[in-house]
Amino acid sequence: MADMKVPSDMPMVSSRTLYPQLASLLIYQGVFDCPIGQAFLELLQRLYTDQSVQNSDTTATTECLKCYGQFFRELAIADLSWQDWLVQRILQDDNPFSQQAQRKPLQEITTPLQHAVRHDLKILQQIYQCQPNTFSHWVQVATQVTAPVIPWDGDRLSDEFLHHQNLWSTAVDPLASYYHGHGVGQFAQYNAFRWQENKLQNIADPDWLPLDDLVGYDHEKAALIQNTECLLTGLPSLNVLLYGSRGSGKSSLIKSLLGEYHTRGLRLVEVNKQSFHHLPAIVEVLRQQPQKFIIFADDLSFEEDDDVFKALKVVLEGSIRAKANNVVVYATSNRRHLVREFFDERPRPSDAHEIHNWDTVQEKLSFSDRFGLTLTFKPANQDTYLDIVHHLAKRASLQLDSDTLEFRAKQWATRHNGRSGRTARQFVDFLVGEQALNLS
Repeated sequence: MADMKVPSDMPMVSSRTLYPQLASLLIYQGVFDCPIGQAFLELLQRLYTDQSVQNSDTTATTECLKCYGQFFRELAIADLSWQDWLVQRILQDDNPFSQQAQRKPLQEITTPLQHAVRHDLKILQQIYQCQPNTFSHWVQVATQVTAPVIPWDGDRLSDEFLHHQNLWSTAVDPLASYYHGHGVGQFAQYNAFRWQENKLQNIADPDWLPLDDLVGYDHEKAALIQNTECLLTGLPSLNVLLYGSRGSGKSSLIKSLLGEYHTRGLRLVEVNKQSFHHLPAIVEVLRQQPQKFIIFADDLSFEEDDDVFKALKVVLEGSIRAKANNVVVYATSNRRHLVREFFDERPRPSDAHEIHNWDTVQEKLSFSDRFGLTLTFKPANQDTYLDIVHHLAKRASLQLDSDTLEFRAKQWATRHNGRSGRTARQFVDFLVGEQALNLS
């Protein structure tokens, strides 16, 4: 296929020169390891190798158009401009340079690695400068179709620094600073994770409430916020046990911290009890990252013969390995003593099964004491419950007078789950739907 020329208002680059340069990437190959990147590579390869213009090969023409259609479709699914997608991928790429840059200063990174980054950035900038109509023009010329090839012309929304760099090959220093502050890979792209199938699974749409929506328990809320602030600023921070009545907002409070502080590098990792034996390994992964992590253990309790809590003890108390300063455990429970204890376990003179029975009981009773901070969430009284209802009703712009609202809120609590923050939210959600249906 003859070399593609582009209109004078487009960058002086062609598919024939661009494809071999892409193959020469040294560090940033992973940028194209996604549906959009793979579709782009397949299109570029097709444009590079096809002889359809010279041979009038209908099959080759059809395949080229299919490749372009897939490329267009993937960009449309992501709803990103070509430039935004490329910059985002560069800033999130997990490679030897970004891994080292997030842990140490640029001057400590070897010169050959820095040279390789400059080499790659020069190539990536050429790709960045290709406008959407560049690609459609290449396809139009290659296929000789009469109908216009529509370009994907998404609006550029990102304002990251690479958009404003004249020469990317000179941007190694600011790029290293970005990696140092934001991290790379999944921890830069996502805020919440769940440990499943022996690895961290990304949560694209974590559930959290605005911190201001959580009314009541002001002392407990302030203490947890202060501890989280210490974690974020690198000060000593404590593992925290939140225990108390169901529906009091313990889990919601922890998740709301993610909504409040994710822009400052806070991440949330949910681990269920069945995965606790993986906790030491999880912490080893997290300690290598620049972000701060809350390991979230919800509804914590253990049976009398349950040994998985020993893995949690290692994380809470530490081992010969130094404590990870960027990781804390926030656990919720409806029980003050997390390990169930039975009356017949208490040592009596007749006990003949275990000589040091009392030591076993003390180990169970003291397990919750291994959390540095314990916050108690008592059942909500009527005043607290109604305060929460009024706050949520105001946020929802409910058109209901105060007396009617309180009367119905008391009825709801009596007929449903009692007075709690959870009950108040369910009640207000019901009223929101009711109001919307009445107005329709």
